[in-house]
Amino acid sequence: MSAAERGSPQTTDEQESSRDPAEIRGEIEDTREELGETVAAVAEKTDVKKQAQAKKDELKRQAAEKAREVRTKINEATETTKEAAPESATESVQQAQRLAQENPVHLAIAGAFVAGLVLGRLLSR
Repeated sequence: MSAAERGSPQTTDEQESSRDPAEIRGEIEDTREELGETVAAVAEKTDVKKQAQAKKDELKRQAAEKAREVRTKINEATETTKEAAPESATESVQQAQRLAQENPVHLAIAGAFVAGLVLGRLLSR
């Protein structure tokens, strides 16, 4: 090696030896802090139990959100049905009552026929 090549490392050594010890300690503390953060991050990533718990919590949150959405849709559909059904349901019930009052004999015969069918099915088993 030539003297010029050896001179370059000596300059760096001279610069480091001329540095203030407090500055070096500060750099060491900074490096320790960075290393501690890195170790904590690696430990967190490798903690399987914690990762599973986090995934479970996320899935629970998503399920609760979906359940809220479904409840909202059901409530909206129920309200729509209530708005549409009362008139038609009430009319059907009134029509059936009127028919029964006007034709009690026919209703009795139809009821007996249906009861006979049901009884025949039950006895045939």
